[in-house]
Amino acid sequence: MSDRVLRVQAALSPRDHLLLQWLRDHGVLTTPQIAHALFPSLDFAQRRLQRLIGHEVVDRFRPLRQGGGSYPYHYVIDQLGAEVVAAQREQPNPRPGYARDNRRRWTSARILPHRLGVNQFFTDLAGHARTHPDYQLLRWWSETRSSKTGAFTRPGETISAQAFKTPIRPDGHGIWAHHHRQVPFFFEYDTGGPGGEPLTELLRKLAGYERFTIHGGPRWPILFRLHSTERQTNLHNLLADTPTQMPVATAVLTDTTPDAASPAGRSWRLHRHPGLLTLAEFADVIPDLDAPTDPSD
Repeated sequence: MSDRVLRVQAALSPRDHLLLQWLRDHGVLTTPQIAHALFPSLDFAQRRLQRLIGHEVVDRFRPLRQGGGSYPYHYVIDQLGAEVVAAQREQPNPRPGYARDNRRRWTSARILPHRLGVNQFFTDLAGHARTHPDYQLLRWWSETRSSKTGAFTRPGETISAQAFKTPIRPDGHGIWAHHHRQVPFFFEYDTGGPGGEPLTELLRKLAGYERFTIHGGPRWPILFRLHSTERQTNLHNLLADTPTQMPVATAVLTDTTPDAASPAGRSWRLHRHPGLLTLAEFADVIPDLDAPTDPSD
């Protein structure tokens, strides 16, 4: 471990370390996302983020907005921050120039809005847990980690080799907990609308989860974040004619307004179930919803 890593670790809080891990795993977070998930106020978050920039563990950029103005600051991990995370995880140091290339990737990435949408969902859950101590976001996995071979194989458990030939690629995976109840889930951030994915693409993804489950993968609910109630209605109409054993739930959640419906709230429409549910209530209505015994990783 380098002297620089040892020195900066003494200046970092557990919350700082968690933020660095998120940035390493999930690429980019905006100031409002970080503030809501981890801090009591926006001002507090901005002051701390400025200190972390001074420690050279995070970096930031601000995309230009078409028609004038700019977006909030977008934060990415800096080289020293990536080295701190590697030391925590007992992994090799990132290659020289990793953080520079990572920053360039996100400043020019066409997938930036999609990644921010996925991260918004999980930071909203984290923010709810921060202000409601009886809730916890026990796990937040990225698409990369979720799509690794054997990612959902538990110790001593055997998954058919066929399952590895039909991997799933959720936009994210998490475990949401309320008291003794745990709800593991797969998350899909839908980019429907003009120029977006057709509903048939969502059905294709569902078929992939179905194959994965048939060959031993976990039967966890698939959460689709949709952009309109019309699209939600159309998807459920298609699902009515689609045989599947997978629990499928949808919600119409707004990404950018502070009063948007929370993904932790009563905003989920579970297919073939009457009324709206909270995410935690899935544990009561989905049979045999078996969460991992050690969800802390």
